[in-house]
Amino acid sequence: MSPSPEPRWPAIIALVGVYLLIADLPDHVRLMPHWVSAAATALAILPMALLVFGGPTAPRLRAERGAVIAVAALVLVYAVTMLAVLIANIVAGSSPLSGLRLLSSSVVVWVCNIVGFGLLYWQVDGGGPAGRARRHRPDWLFPQAGAGAAVESGWRPVFVDYLYLAFSTATAFSTTDASPLTPRAKLLMMSEAAISLVTMVVVASRAINVLAN
Repeated sequence: MSPSPEPRWPAIIALVGVYLLIADLPDHVRLMPHWVSAAATALAILPMALLVFGGPTAPRLRAERGAVIAVAALVLVYAVTMLAVLIANIVAGSSPLSGLRLLSSSVVVWVCNIVGFGLLYWQVDGGGPAGRARRHRPDWLFPQAGAGAAVESGWRPVFVDYLYLAFSTATAFSTTDASPLTPRAKLLMMSEAAISLVTMVVVASRAINVLAN
C-alpha cells in the first residue's frame, strides 16, 4: 500500500474546535457530559496521531476511517438533536436562553454541521485518503481535476478541500466548487443543506429577532 502523505493536523484542529464549542454550551442545551465529548474527540484524534508519528499502515488507516466516520456521525446527531431542542423551546415559547445565547447555540449547530459533514466527505470520497491514493472512483469532481498544468501533478483533495465543500454547502445550499458524482454524495449534501437551512431560518433568525427587541 502506498503511504498517504496527506496531513492530518487540519482535521485534528477542526475536531478540537468543535469540542471547545460544545464544551462552552449552556447546561440547558448541552446533551452530554463533558467527558463524553472529550472521549469522542480523543477517539478520532488517536488513530490520526498514530498515522502521523508511526506511518500509514492498513490497520491504522482502517482504524482512522472507522473512528472518524463514527465521531462525525456522533457530531451530526448531536447537532440535529440540539437543533430539535432549540426549535421545540422556541415553538413552546419556553426557551430559558437569552437572545445572545440562542444565537451562539445556533452557531454551534452550524459549525458542528460543517465540521461533521466535512469529516464525512473526507472519509467517504473515493474510499478516504487511502482509497484516493489508489485512484478509487471519486464521489466528487473537484475543479483541480481538469485544471491541467495549473495544479501540481498527482493532485488529490485533502481535508481542507472537503471542509470548504462543507462550508459552501452550508452557506449557499448548493454546489459552488466540487460537483457530486454519486447518489451518496448528493444525499449527504442535501442533508447538510437542509440542516443548515433550518438552523439559519428558524433558530438564528429567532435569536436576531429577540436581540432586536
